[in-house]
Amino acid sequence: MLRGRRQQVEALDELLADVRAGHSRALVVRGEPGIGKTALLNHAAGAAADFQVAQGDGVESEMELPYSTLQQLCARMLHRLDRLPPPQRDALSVALGLQSGNAPDRLLVGLAVLGLLSEVAAEQPLLCLIDDAQWLDQTSAQALGFVARRLDTESVAVIFGTRDRAGGDLAGVPELTVRGLAAADARVLLAAVIPGRLDESVRDRIIAESSGNPLALLELPHGVTVAELAGGFGVAGALALGGCGTSDAKPAAPARPAGATGAAAARTIFCSTTTSVGPPMMRRCSTLSRRIRTRRRRPSTVAWSITASRG
Repeated sequence: MLRGRRQQVEALDELLADVRAGHSRALVVRGEPGIGKTALLNHAAGAAADFQVAQGDGVESEMELPYSTLQQLCARMLHRLDRLPPPQRDALSVALGLQSGNAPDRLLVGLAVLGLLSEVAAEQPLLCLIDDAQWLDQTSAQALGFVARRLDTESVAVIFGTRDRAGGDLAGVPELTVRGLAAADARVLLAAVIPGRLDESVRDRIIAESSGNPLALLELPHGVTVAELAGGFGVAGALALGGCGTSDAKPAAPARPAGATGAAAARTIFCSTTTSVGPPMMRRCSTLSRRIRTRRRRPSTVAWSITASRG
């Protein structure tokens, strides 16, 4: 089980159990960058060994391409298009570039996707995973939101992962909000990536300023020396947690920017307190800043498991 995510894991397992029983469910897993949404979606895929699994993720560079994510999701289902009513079949075929025609009616596209997922799930329960939904192209977002709000008894599960706030095209879909790890779980995670003894004051400061964001906890220690993490002269200047030189006074901690949480807050605090330790620490800070700011989800390990029908 994912550390510190028992409640979320149980919610996903319950969703899959409902779908096995013949119901359909949709869920939006929502949280800030690095909070663990992709890990939860991967858990769902791993727990769905008896499901067909399809995935179509949002891609920032494709946000202006109509139906691009929908094409990812439906690519291996298109052999079933002929089972849809002709108006829906034609609308989806035009939307996905399978035939030419005028811009399709979006209601027909949404109905076609709903029908297509139902056809696939008639043989075996279907799990659809849509990660990075904040980068869905608008037409895909509208179609998938339409489908998610109309699922009933098709044995289909649709799970989105997104950074966006509530509302938009996914309004009305049940949500699971993912927050930072509890302090105890954050300490265990941090201990797993520290190459040696970690000074308690350094540990507590990292956990507090990261707000339990797993990405921040995993990334902050990389490139920092054992001596710096163990406390003493090196870390006193680096993280402003101990005294400087021979003084027993603790320098004032840098303020957390208004509205900053999790990875962003940890990055800011870490960067603002490295000025006295020279280029190595500053290079580390710069690298971390770029990683969190431009982070892209790693390619999914979820493999397609939808196979063509035998007849």
